[in-house]
Amino acid sequence: MLQIANGDAAVSPHWDDAPEWQRDTMINGVLRALDGATPQELHESWHAEKLADGWTYGPVKDAVAKTHPCLVPYEDLPDAQRLKDYMFQAIVRAIVAPQPTCV
Repeated sequence: MLQIANGDAAVSPHWDDAPEWQRDTMINGVLRALDGATPQELHESWHAEKLADGWTYGPVKDAVAKTHPCLVPYEDLPDAQRLKDYMFQAIVRAIVAPQPTCV
């Protein structure tokens, strides 16, 4: 998991253990990626969704306080976070890409 490799102190839980709001956020991201959103657009829509839900910027991710260090404009994200957006988009698209058929 990229979060572990990057030393993220607040690694997202397994799907079955994730709260509903977190699963909804992931589903929304998948749908946007399927609609062709760029990594920047994925971040911007996530950012808007979080702000609308009452989240604010904070130095650490805290679901109770609703703070997150990535609630910044895309251009201000650390490279590792931008890479996460690119990988998310690529994985979603790869999973649904037409598979070659053998003849």
